[in-house]
Amino acid sequence: MKLDGQTGRVIAGIAVLIMLVLVGVLLVPPYVENFKLQRYLNDLDADEATARLPVDVIRANVVNKASELGLPVHGDDVRVVRSGDGALKIEVLYVVHVGLSVYTVDLHFRPGA
Repeated sequence: MKLDGQTGRVIAGIAVLIMLVLVGVLLVPPYVENFKLQRYLNDLDADEATARLPVDVIRANVVNKASELGLPVHGDDVRVVRSGDGALKIEVLYVVHVGLSVYTVDLHFRPGA
């Protein structure tokens, strides 16, 4: 069976689209979960009760939420700093490894509030 040039291009185009969809299916979920963690951090920052909590409790809450979301966040990845005026700064730095069939992609995330 011999394909003409146009049919070959259509098949190649469809193959490329399928590959893009598959890569998207693997890469989109970590971004969605990071968005959920960012929203949680924003809610923590907006809650006045959070400012009265000890830094270690805030850190543990962030790690627990990240764990619920399936994110690889550990206590060392969360930085909570209380400024002189009582304001909080929460920063999280973590990496998600996404294994594609050919190679692994490391997605670096840095949500904060």
